[in-house]
Amino acid sequence: MILKGGQRGGARNLAIHLMRTDENEHVEVHSLRGFAADDLMGALNEIYAVSQGTKCKQFMFQVMFNPPPTEEVSTADFEAAIARVEKQFKLADQPCAVVLHEKEGRPHAHAVWSRIDIEEMKAIQLSYFKNQLQDISRELFLEHGWKMPNGLINSEERDPTNFTLDEWQHAKRIGKHAREIKKDIQDAWAISDSKAAFIHALKERGYWLARGDSARFIAVDHNGEVFPIPRSLPQGIKTKDVRARLGDEAHLPSLREAKKQIAEGMLSAMQRHKAELDRQNETGRVEFERRRRALLQRQRGERRTLAQMQARRQVKESVSRQARFRTGIKGLWDRLRGEHRRIREQNEREAKAAGTRDRKEKDALFQRQLRDRRRLREIGKQYLAYQADRKREVDLDERRYADMNNTVEENRPAKRSRSGRRRRPRKRGPDYGMDM
Repeated sequence: MILKGGQRGGARNLAIHLMRTDENEHVEVHSLRGFAADDLMGALNEIYAVSQGTKCKQFMFQVMFNPPPTEEVSTADFEAAIARVEKQFKLADQPCAVVLHEKEGRPHAHAVWSRIDIEEMKAIQLSYFKNQLQDISRELFLEHGWKMPNGLINSEERDPTNFTLDEWQHAKRIGKHAREIKKDIQDAWAISDSKAAFIHALKERGYWLARGDSARFIAVDHNGEVFPIPRSLPQGIKTKDVRARLGDEAHLPSLREAKKQIAEGMLSAMQRHKAELDRQNETGRVEFERRRRALLQRQRGERRTLAQMQARRQVKESVSRQARFRTGIKGLWDRLRGEHRRIREQNEREAKAAGTRDRKEKDALFQRQLRDRRRLREIGKQYLAYQADRKREVDLDERRYADMNNTVEENRPAKRSRSGRRRRPRKRGPDYGMDM
């Protein structure tokens, strides 16, 4: 797991930050060791109060334990990692607070130690703690068999922003086969008996009727590709047959005009598609947030139910174990013959086993809940990826049609003079290298 630590002050602000439930799905104060207070705010304030007898400003040492997001980590794993850090920095006798967080389906832990040695009333020196934490982190990855991040293999490959971007593949465009295009034009021809009907039938199939430069009648698809009409029709239908039904091609828009109409119409369609995608994204976001909150509320209820059940069972088991001790003369006799000690040791073993059982039950519930939240997040990520691909496709189409429209504007023929000849650009004389 990744370990990040630092020396700091600000006990109150840190306590507020660690107990925030708006940023974390679940927050649990796992343990408070060496404090008179029984809450995190009181414990960290005790560290601050002790530090007032010294000149130390950064009186706390905080470490975050962040496991890989896809691995299942138990409470015991966090405890073992915390113990290793304590041993490395000789903090085992220092007051320590441990808080467990779960955020976006990912568990992590925070441990906060007091740096103030009460006996000597000075701060414990923590030299090169970042390098030492990195060494411990590398050891934990190796021991658990987790895939080690590049930043631990080679420190020069670490991302300074600590942020990874998902690499999305561009959507593959699947164009129509030439046989399908010919079939579209033939179907439009077969169901039409006039120019207006043929134009309407072509448009329904995504083509525009136009006048080509060499071919007299052409169909233009939404990509600006050109398909001669006579060549696409069945054998036996000649250009004169096409002209007989469609009339003189001089009345049809030119290829340039058709492309401009296509570009303008498709740009408007792309704007509608983008607006529709925005509405779908907002609807999906609201629905995902509703499901996330419902799942979170249900899981918090399950945790409360488990905690209450374990508390009742602990009381019942404690009463049952205490009832084994006899009172009065019988109790004194049990002490004399060693029975009292045997019962006490048995009770201690059973209490320890009960604590292990309770922790395993809690870990099992936490891991199951983590899997549920990860599944929900995976569904959300897949939906976002799908919507991102669709939006990217629309953006690409919009730019393509904008380029098509601009190309048509740039390729307009030059204006003709009154005599009918095209105006030639006036030649400029040499400037002799002079800057005007």
